[in-house]
Amino acid sequence: MSILRSLLFYPVFYGFSALLVVASVLAVPFGRKWLRHVVATWGRWHHWCVTRILGIRIVQEGEIPDEPVLFAIKHESYFEAIDMSRLFSFPSVFAKRELFRIPGWGYSAKVYGLIPVARDGGAKALRQMIGTAKKRAEEGRPLVIFPEGTRVAHGELPSLQSGFAGIYKLLGLPVVPIAVNSGPLYHRLWKRPGTITYKVGEMIPAGLPRAEVEERVHKAINALN
Repeated sequence: MSILRSLLFYPVFYGFSALLVVASVLAVPFGRKWLRHVVATWGRWHHWCVTRILGIRIVQEGEIPDEPVLFAIKHESYFEAIDMSRLFSFPSVFAKRELFRIPGWGYSAKVYGLIPVARDGGAKALRQMIGTAKKRAEEGRPLVIFPEGTRVAHGELPSLQSGFAGIYKLLGLPVVPIAVNSGPLYHRLWKRPGTITYKVGEMIPAGLPRAEVEERVHKAINALN
């Protein structure tokens, strides 16, 4: 049954997603409001496909604050990356700069307000990234980062990327860590039914020493492992 569900999920979800990529490019000249609507539709469509086709139940433990803070999220699969536009209200996500080179999608992502991350770009790239992030926060948008830097298999507990503490310090924002256990169900060719849980951790204040904020974030985002 899981194989049949997955065989239906892939063409249904990705087929309509391709149309939404085209729609996002067409929406750009009409302003960010229309582009935001397209992206939100993508998030809701993904949620519908995950719950109705794959049979995955999505549970959230804890409340997500509606204010511009830095959300640090565990990253086990593409599930949470796609789900950000549904989970948050108009989020601005830190994303690898390479993604912005994807034809069509990259231009739309820039206009939408994602934050390009150049890991080897030096001090100038860091200043540009922080400047962009501060502008998004001033607009009242939540900032989202995957502090481990890439997808991690469920059960693995790697150290946070070294740049996370610097971003935290320069932004001067509190951090809300969120654990998610999507890997066992979603990060596989034949996806499985079951329950994916978001566990929202306690807000961590701004201005903490590097070692303390890294320890608290690391522990909180791995609470479901």
